[in-house]
Amino acid sequence: MSAEITPDEVLAALDPEQREVASAPPGPLCVLAGAGTGKTRAITHRIAYAVHSGVVQPQRVLAVTFTARAAGEMRTRLRGLGVQGVQARTFHAAALRQLHFFWPQAIGGAAPEVMSHKAQAVAEAAGRLRMQFDRTTIRDLAAEIEWSKVNLLTPQSYAAGARAARREPPGVDLTGMARLYEAYEEVKERRGVIDFEDVLLLTVGILDERDDIARTVRGQYRHFVVDEYQDVNALQQRLLDLWLGERDDLTVVGDPAQTIYSFTGASPKHLVGFPQRFRGARVVRLVRNYRSSPQIVALANTVVASGVAAARDGAVRLTAQGEPGPDPVLTAHPDDQAEAAGVAAQVRRLVDRGHPASEIAVLFRTNAQSEAFEAALTDAGVTYLVRGGERFFARKEVRDAILLLRGAARSDDGDKPLGHLVRDVITGAGWSPEPPSSGGATRERWESLTALATLADDLAAAVPQARLPELVAELDRRAAEQHAPAVQGVTLASLHAAKGLEWDTVFLVGASDGLIPISMAEGPDAVEEERRLLYVGLTRARRQLFLSWSGARTPGARATRRVSRFLAPAAGILGQGARSDAPAGGVRRSAPKVARIAHCRGCGAELVTAAQRKTGRCDECPPSYDEATFERLRAWRLAVAREASVPAYVVFTDATLTAIAESEPSDQAALATISGVGARKIEQYGADVLAILGGSEPHELLESRSATRNSGVGGDA
Repeated sequence: MSAEITPDEVLAALDPEQREVASAPPGPLCVLAGAGTGKTRAITHRIAYAVHSGVVQPQRVLAVTFTARAAGEMRTRLRGLGVQGVQARTFHAAALRQLHFFWPQAIGGAAPEVMSHKAQAVAEAAGRLRMQFDRTTIRDLAAEIEWSKVNLLTPQSYAAGARAARREPPGVDLTGMARLYEAYEEVKERRGVIDFEDVLLLTVGILDERDDIARTVRGQYRHFVVDEYQDVNALQQRLLDLWLGERDDLTVVGDPAQTIYSFTGASPKHLVGFPQRFRGARVVRLVRNYRSSPQIVALANTVVASGVAAARDGAVRLTAQGEPGPDPVLTAHPDDQAEAAGVAAQVRRLVDRGHPASEIAVLFRTNAQSEAFEAALTDAGVTYLVRGGERFFARKEVRDAILLLRGAARSDDGDKPLGHLVRDVITGAGWSPEPPSSGGATRERWESLTALATLADDLAAAVPQARLPELVAELDRRAAEQHAPAVQGVTLASLHAAKGLEWDTVFLVGASDGLIPISMAEGPDAVEEERRLLYVGLTRARRQLFLSWSGARTPGARATRRVSRFLAPAAGILGQGARSDAPAGGVRRSAPKVARIAHCRGCGAELVTAAQRKTGRCDECPPSYDEATFERLRAWRLAVAREASVPAYVVFTDATLTAIAESEPSDQAALATISGVGARKIEQYGADVLAILGGSEPHELLESRSATRNSGVGGDA
């Protein structure tokens, strides 16, 4: 209980700056917290100190952040500090709760349903206006509507606001976009639904128009904490203002150097301008970095300090507190394929030496870069997972497994050890004792289910009497808090998806101009945001940091790229290879074109894994190949693998085999265009594959090959 912990005990484990945050009196407080400086620790201890000191009641505190995972972590830490009852939620979750509660009073009836996606409504609106767009453009137009709403623009004010912000919506001019936005609103009204931005807009409207409801909310919440305040947009700030009213008991925490979401409407101006808005506000800087080695901190400081806006926006210069580690390493490769293979080989060596794969990450600027590293890691026999796809508890295999566990919990008689019982049950969801030979989505599904089994082992070790009902309760709690169990494997993630995470070893790949900064970044503000994105990537590493780039996209092509301009100030740390101002041969090299993000040809969803991009389908859409052809290919692959005493995936991965079956190449040139089919594989298996596609049976090919060997023709005899 909270009475068992004293205020002094809450402060005991904090450094001087964190202690200043925790013990500051109620009132406006701005915490400028650099990467790895313990900001979550500081603000949770601030709440706990105020509660244990009797200054605030936990039910009167509303702490908001930007992800369900971060909110869940905050609740977990507060529980550990003996504090129950604090509302720690995302902006949307807090607003939705209020909207459902006050809608009957303010509007009448039940609140409308929230759409999970905008794309269908945007497509219907476009159809009404006789506008034709492909799925990718529809998604981009939906994002433009989101940007409009968080910047408080209506269809009538959109054109002027977008012109001032120099927006260029895809496939339509500003007037056409305004008409599409208006038609989208009409579609929603006809359907009787709202979107995620409407949750905030409607809550703002109710609080703004109904003083009685606003007074009720302000009576409930007296103390506010906002994490990641540099990412607040105009709409979220407006909602926060209405929650506050005339009060000023507000703690905000953020880092201007980690502002990387301006394309969604986020702006650091609220954080930077906080002391001017709240006169007398206390400002505390957290500068002690506990995450990264001094060598990594030095590189991160150098990169961010060279930005034109660093001093203006109050970027924190980190002071390393950790033990020294190896120097960051920058490596140049001739092409993308060589870079992926080189990284995979390094990862393989680390894993072979006992480095946990789950403590290694490969970070890149765009999702399209992932495929080459997925293929290279698969070839190296290294398991991986791609971050940025579905949340763990939203995955179909996890939902199916939890449903099976919930059913089995009713008849758990305690005969089997918990871990054994769980493995028996999740076999029904597709789990097997041995990992699949293929990589991609199949391996990720197996890893997800294995994580549930490992969680059962951990629970049994911590609470020996725990059975399935306790495990299901733990899974429900974790799902509510988005606290996913650890999934083993190297993490592949974009720099945006990596924010808020950390690993012992990070490979930051594609560090060339055109990718970092990306070629689409136009103007100094956009380029500076790319610098901040690189800073976020660098500060994800605890002990080892490897940077790499490649001169050309494909093997044998002319090297037209140059190393990222952001690394030039760090030449004293990374070596002269970090300088980008003297291209080889005096020829100015142009920025590379960045591959477009791939989308499912069935439903239009973004394709996250290499396996999905090979087939052009997401996991939910059915395949388009002839099943008999695919089965012949699979039987042939199994026979060839057995004959060579190698795993089946060494011949062809499942994704490559599926791509072959779906595209049905008619000759070796067409076969060579399929990802995963190189020159060596065409030489080894090309004739067989084309024969199978032509209708031959696997046993006929093998018998023919055996007969050839026995006759000595073409053999080694």
